[in-house]
Formats: sequence, C-alpha cells, structure tokens
Amino acid sequence: MAAELRVSRSDPGRFMRAASVWSQPLTTALWCASQGWPVHPLAPGRKTPVGNCDLCRPSGHDRAGCVCLAAGRWCHGFHAATLDPDRIEQWWGARPDMGVGVATGAAGLVVIDIDAHGRELPDRNRLLPGVGINPEVDLTGLANGFHTLGVLAALRGCASPADDGSTLRVRTPSGGLHVWYRDDAARRWQCSAGSGGSRALAWQVDVRAHGGYIVAPGTVTRSGVYRPEGAVRQPAPLPGWLARELERTGHLPSALSSPAVSGPRPVPPRARQAVIAAGGERGASERVLAGVLAEVAACAAVPEGAAFSEKLNRAAYTAGGLVAAGYVTRAEAARALQETAERARPGQHRRCSAIIRGGLGAGLGRPLALGGRV
Repeated sequence: MAAELRVSRSDPGRFMRAASVWSQPLTTALWCASQGWPVHPLAPGRKTPVGNCDLCRPSGHDRAGCVCLAAGRWCHGFHAATLDPDRIEQWWGARPDMGVGVATGAAGLVVIDIDAHGRELPDRNRLLPGVGINPEVDLTGLANGFHTLGVLAALRGCASPADDGSTLRVRTPSGGLHVWYRDDAARRWQCSAGSGGSRALAWQVDVRAHGGYIVAPGTVTRSGVYRPEGAVRQPAPLPGWLARELERTGHLPSALSSPAVSGPRPVPPRARQAVIAAGGERGASERVLAGVLAEVAACAAVPEGAAFSEKLNRAAYTAGGLVAAGYVTRAEAARALQETAERARPGQHRRCSAIIRGGLGAGLGRPLALGGRV
C-alpha cells in the first residue's frame, strides 16, 4: 500500500489506466483530489454518505459552526469534502471499506444522472418540463431517462449527452449513466431530481451540481461498480445548448437569492505583474487574468459559501489557456494564482495547490485566443 500511495501522488493517471485499482477507494479518492474534485466518504457498500456522529445527528444542528468539520472529520456528507491528501489518507486508510463521493458544486462540475428505472410513464407534460408534447405524438417505447434526454436533444438539434464520447461518462450498477461536465464560467447550477420539485430537466434525468454530490468512478457498492465508459477520463466543458436548457428549467438561482458578497479585494500587485504578453496583446491578457484573480480575491470577504474552489479552478483553467497561447509562463501563472489563493484562504496551501494544478493542467489543452492569436 505504501508504494501505491507514492505512485498515486506522483502519477495519479497511472491508476486511472489500471483496471484492477477500482476496488481501492483510497486510490480513487486521491486521484479525484488530484483533479481538483473534493471528496468525502460514502457508507460501505452504499452510495450515500457515512452517517453523522451523535453530536451532529440531531436535526437543526448548526453545520456552519460544527466542531467536526473544523476538526477535519467527515460529518455532514459532501460539506466535509476535501482535497487534502493527508486527510484523505487518514480517512480511507482507517476505513478502506468506505466508498468515494465527489462534491459536485465545490468541484465545479455539472453531472447529468440518467436513470433507466422500470417505472410507469407519467403524464406527457412531465416528461420534458416546459416543453409541450403534442397529444398526437406516439410515446410508445419511451421508457426511461435515456429516451427523454434523447428527445430533448433531438428537439434542439444536438446529440444526447448519453452519446457524448468527448467527456467522462460512468455506467452505474443499475444500468444508468453519469455524464460529467465542467462549467468554466463557474455558475452556481443547482441540483434537481427527475421531473419533480421546483426544477427539472427531464423525466428520469437528475442533475448533480451545487448542493449535491456524485459517486466517484470506480466506487464499489453492493449493487456493483461505477465503471468509466469509453477512454475519456476528464469532464468536457458544459455544452452551450445544455446550459441554456438548465437555465430555462430553473437550475440557476435567482439574483435575489444569491448570497451578498462584499466588493472584490484588489489582486496582489505581484499577481498583476506576473502576466507577460507580447506587443499590444499585453493589456488584453492582463485584464483576462486579473478579472478571474479578482473573483478569487473577493472570496476573502466570505469565509463560507463563496464558491472559492470553483472560482480558483476557473482562474487556473483560464491561466492555463494563457500559458498554452504563450501570453505567460506556467511558473508565473502558478505563482500569481497561489499568492491570490493564499490571501483569500490562508492556511489552505495544499488544497489550493491541488486546485491550481488541476485547473492549469486542463487549461493547457485549450489555448486561449486573444485578438486572433492562438
């Protein structure tokens, strides 16, 4: 196990390429954290978080001031999710039977959870909320979320996410599919379940984002293994048409319900000076990086609920695109990101470094064009 841990830190991707490691929760958790996805334990053999301690179990318990979270314990499900490899090794080293959950909101992820349950078809008005289906349309054969999502995609002239081979997809033990996307715009998409509640995308299609979590690929439950499908192991950007559908169906909170955030704090001078660009493009690239760094810096005024991880990930991804296009060196970008992050979240060097590494790495594959330059 010690040798495996050393490899998992130096080359996490190696474990994603090896089929035999999917029964090793610690390996899975470390790999997810290396991608900038905060993880938390799931109950052994189940897809639900481990239970709270006796102190945290009563309803009405104040999570914001919980001593368990402050002490690095796993109470409160995805709210305890972490990127700290030492804490991860502590948790899963002591309880290797626990599964792995990923806090989707903190990871900047939007996961489309497609179900294939054998249930009675609801009224046609609930199949695609907000999209009328003519009574003359024959619904024979429509039986699950794969079908309803396929119909929605076809109506928009797009391919179904279930068939999107450009992004990470995970087959569930029940025959469903988790389609993972990242949102580089750092919007606070909200969760939904099927076609019930105040928001819904489609019947038997759930959305996992802020306020939720998803089972990590490779997790083993009593029902089976959550297995990656295809060769892709990274989430692709959220498709534009799907983002528009999520917005249409109420998956973005209204401006009135958004938490009040103090004005942005100035980005540290060294962070601004770190941007090195060519000719007249210097100003444009500097503004781009300064803008996303300012969002990170503003989190200093909001200790909790500021979407810090998402904003830092977005800033790192943007910086990676600038590096790939030649506007700034990787070392300069990393230094600017680290300095800004540490001012916003003092004492969280490990966590910030992991997010920065993951975001920069992803951004390096997508050069950011400014003024026609690629």
